[in-house]
Amino acid sequence: MKRASLILILCMIISLTFAQDLSKFKKENFIQESDTLKYRILYPENFDAKKKYSVLFFLHGRGESGNDNEKQLTHGSKMFLSDDFRKNFPSIIIFPQCAEESYWANVEIETINTKRFFTFQKDGEPTKSMGLLLKLTDQILSQTYADKSRIYVGGLSMGGMGTFEILRRKPKTFAAAFAICGGDNIANVKKYQNVPLWIFHGGLDDVVNPQLSYSVYRELRKLGNEPKYTIYPKANHNSWDSAFAEPELLPWLFRNKK
Repeated sequence: MKRASLILILCMIISLTFAQDLSKFKKENFIQESDTLKYRILYPENFDAKKKYSVLFFLHGRGESGNDNEKQLTHGSKMFLSDDFRKNFPSIIIFPQCAEESYWANVEIETINTKRFFTFQKDGEPTKSMGLLLKLTDQILSQTYADKSRIYVGGLSMGGMGTFEILRRKPKTFAAAFAICGGDNIANVKKYQNVPLWIFHGGLDDVVNPQLSYSVYRELRKLGNEPKYTIYPKANHNSWDSAFAEPELLPWLFRNKK
């Protein structure tokens, strides 16, 4: 009984500590006429608006969509709160939240016998949430403290798809990107063929077919790009856990500069 109580107390302490850490991500709203994109932003320690900082946009998956301005921090946020990251990579980290009724990527999804099939669009207008994100990106980059040579984007699942989407819509903006269990129409790949990319996927992914990531990787290679590509043979859809554990992910990302 005492042991169970002790474990419960420890869990409560850990949960409270994590919540306090997440509060370092400041809540913000980006408003355009009648539309709002909620986002969380983490500034470097001892932030000085007179200095220049790299900026990373992190795009969450479908499960974290909504308007609470909290769920988007579920996966990945811990990476940017570590003392090591804060010390070695003083950066502005932005977690926008996609609305429940929208999507990051311009894609049609059909479910047949529990399996999902994704049809990515070529060209076309951005979704409402992506359209707002594009405008938020412009606003952030207009700030004097944003180093335009060091702007990055990455995401998982729907956010991996959104990563490819924003790259093709702003191919000259990002110094590097990573996409976890995402996908795209290979006809779009030529638009971001010059962007350094690290692509991840789980070999057993039964939500987003690993072939979708491989097709992008293969097309990039045809176009002369040599993206990094990591497949985790035994991982299912949550391959982001393995990707986040890659010791070279963030050092590689921030080494890139336009």
